Amino acid sequence: MTVTYTAEVATCRGFGCFLKLLRRWRGSIYKLVWLDLLAFLFLYYLLSIVYRFALNENQKQIFEGVAKYCYSYSDLIPLSFVLGFYVSIVMTRWWNQYTSIPWPDPIAVFVSSNIHGQDERGRVMRRTIMRYVCLCLTMVLINVSPRVKKRFPDLTHLVDAGLLNDNEKTIIESMNKDFPRHSKHWLPIVWAASIITRARKEGRIRDDFAVKTIIDELNKFRGQCGLLISYDTISVPLVYTQVVTLAVYSFFLCSVMGQQWTEDKQAFQKIDIYFPVFTTLQFFFYMGWLKVAESLINPFGEDDDDF
Repeated sequence: MTVTYTAEVATCRGFGCFLKLLRRWRGSIYKLVWLDLLAFLFLYYLLSIVYRFALNENQKQIFEGVAKYCYSYSDLIPLSFVLGFYVSIVMTRWWNQYTSIPWPDPIAVFVSSNIHGQDERGRVMRRTIMRYVCLCLTMVLINVSPRVKKRFPDLTHLVDAGLLNDNEKTIIESMNKDFPRHSKHWLPIVWAASIITRARKEGRIRDDFAVKTIIDELNKFRGQCGLLISYDTISVPLVYTQVVTLAVYSFFLCSVMGQQWTEDKQAFQKIDIYFPVFTTLQFFFYMGWLKVAESLINPFGEDDDDF
């Protein structure tokens, strides 16, 4: 579930209410970046040690020339533009996926108020319709969420949970055998619609407008379930994801060499003799931006900020 902190920042006083959030680890940028940062610093110090202790004067001049070359041309990588636009797309997609999650509550209200009858058959009709609605949503989440897939690895677990009957399990299995590629999440909605039609014939629904209202709500629910399937099937184009990843990692591979402290740059780079302060900050922010996109691109996984 997403990390919630709004209650802690309800009132802003003093130097700012966000400073207290910097101490958190779960869902933090430190948790996402620390391994990459360690690898970056390891390569940086490895090259620095080689330059200081393993090279002769002629080799040092070659090293300094390569460092100048990497430093001069690393700015040609349009990192801020490419990365910022990509993160903006991923954030918009992340929120749209949340607003696309269908909830069974409106259908429950319509079913409860329009399908009448206090006898056992009326009660079973209402409960069965809502069971089918919950089954539809569960089948969709099994397709898009690894966590739900672990909870319901096969149809038998749906039977054990009370969402599916044995005869219904047989029907879905036969459908999966004949058409294995396509999702069968729409099938319970068809069953629910047939129960509504039967309830109208038996007079448990008093007018056709109520039937249309419930059917329309079922269709809306089915459409949102299909939208979740579409979000899972149609990803952000792979070429864009590759461009962003290559841009970030190639930039910092150049920075490992280009930001090295060398003897000919010691006049203006003396403070970076022992630790690359601003290079580390640059890595922290840009790599953090990329990691944000990586953790949000599939919000139905098991990251800290997933649904």
